[in-house]
Amino acid sequence: MDNTASKGVSRRGLLQAFAATSLVAAPTYANAFGFLKGAGDIRRIKMYNGRTGESMDTIYWVEGDYIGDALAEVNHFMRDWRRNEVIRIDTRTLDIMAASHALLDVSEPYVLLSGYRSPATNAMLRARSSGVAKSSLHMTGKAADLRLGSRSVSQMARAAASCNAGGVGRYSGSNFVHMDCGPVRSWGS
Repeated sequence: MDNTASKGVSRRGLLQAFAATSLVAAPTYANAFGFLKGAGDIRRIKMYNGRTGESMDTIYWVEGDYIGDALAEVNHFMRDWRRNEVIRIDTRTLDIMAASHALLDVSEPYVLLSGYRSPATNAMLRARSSGVAKSSLHMTGKAADLRLGSRSVSQMARAAASCNAGGVGRYSGSNFVHMDCGPVRSWGS
């Protein structure tokens, strides 16, 4: 679904103004999360899921309000595809993802590697890998593992960490970044 907002300002104009302002903040990414909150009238998320072949590009927040239909689309998109289970994705995680994406100044969608994981899926993955947490925030809809083809793990992690709003894990060997809305912390290389 591709939603647009038309409140006297074009989406392109709003995004260009946001990008120009983010260039000033880019060297340090200072207060990036607060920056997003005051950045404009819309928040947008673009993702692709290689496991399901699905893509989404949706505006999920307009002028201070989350859009229910868009959030339902996000919840379905970020479902546990192995078990086809859906949970409500925490909007704070979406906001971190959107802020990081905007700071990176890219138009390509995130590649979603993992969104919601059911406890059964998390246990199965944990049995296969030591990198899967027993009480993963993925099981509560508060985390996402993401990749961008045009940006390094380091660049993505710095943008996410600049939000100062949750956990950021660098997985350079697997070429992805974990973003969550839990306590502020970072790990990996």
